[in-house]
Amino acid sequence: MPAAYWTLSSFYFCYFASIGAFMPYWGLYLDAQGFSAGQIGELMAIILGTKIIAPNVWGWVADRSGQRTRVIRVAAGLAMLCFSGLLFFSGYWWVAAFMALFSFFWNAALPQFEATTMNHLGEKTHAYSRIRMWGSIGFVLSVASLGAVFERFDVQILPWIVLGLLSVLWLVTWRVRDGAGHPVHAEPPSLATTLRIPAVALLLIACFLMQASHGPYYGFFTLYLENHDYSRTVAGYLWALGVLAEVGVFLMMHRWLPRFGAWRLLSLALLITTLRWGLLAVYVDVLPMLVLVQVMHAASYGLYHAAAISLVHGFFVGRQQGRGQALYTSLSFGVGGALGSLAGGYVWDGISPSAVYVLAAVLSGAGWIAAVAGSRARQHAV
Repeated sequence: MPAAYWTLSSFYFCYFASIGAFMPYWGLYLDAQGFSAGQIGELMAIILGTKIIAPNVWGWVADRSGQRTRVIRVAAGLAMLCFSGLLFFSGYWWVAAFMALFSFFWNAALPQFEATTMNHLGEKTHAYSRIRMWGSIGFVLSVASLGAVFERFDVQILPWIVLGLLSVLWLVTWRVRDGAGHPVHAEPPSLATTLRIPAVALLLIACFLMQASHGPYYGFFTLYLENHDYSRTVAGYLWALGVLAEVGVFLMMHRWLPRFGAWRLLSLALLITTLRWGLLAVYVDVLPMLVLVQVMHAASYGLYHAAAISLVHGFFVGRQQGRGQALYTSLSFGVGGALGSLAGGYVWDGISPSAVYVLAAVLSGAGWIAAVAGSRARQHAV
């Protein structure tokens, strides 16, 4: 499906290019606006917190209406319009309000697009990573180029850059079409029945803890580097390195998933992530160690996400697909990411910046335990 491949890939490219502009540098923008670390943590938690509600609301609409691509298109358009409010209003409560509105729609699009991609792939879901890798490429190009841009220009131009990327994303959605979906006979009795499966509950717990551990990374990594005298250009290159490593994993996942299984790869990803945060807490002043830490993003996101998406797609089928992907997003990136970001801001102010990543290591370590337990529960069920 060459035409569908490039259409799907272009959405991921644009969506994650906007993330590459927004997530690594929004903390710097808010800092330049005069917000404290605690306030930055709260504002970043709003972005992640809307993933608790928005994906589930839009997932229900998409599953009920059967018009998934229309939901994606509307969500992308409204995200673009709401973000434009940040160009004209300042102050904590104005920023908080527009970030909440923008992210309510922005966070709705991706879970439904994940379901659309899986439907297009049919029985070849292991090929998902070869489409998703274009999102990582978009992120790399965005984050690496903007690190150098903000060395020469004021970070205050960031909202205009993000708005431009969101506009292109909305245009891309007009080329997307729905896929075939699961056969009707594969559908389980209800969503509640699926959620009562022990392996499903443990999977969602593991995903929640993994993304809670990433909250301090997405919200504070660039500031953490600046506090240790790294330039914004170096910070941008380190962000880009992490995602390049992720691309390498995506290129191989179509072989690794059938060979090793999603549960084993998920557990390995959580174990490596625990080591990653521990090293970041202790060796931030050692550049070669930072390079290693960023290469570990191959596991923290690439290995983890491809394995998690495969497991979610296997558990939530038929008319549960949209809600299954939404539940995965809301509990992990939403609740987990928001609580991790919020806790990170308070620990940064109350204890120390390095303590934030000790907390992150504890969270991902607990996630590894849940993933191992989930794998065993799945085996016993079979």
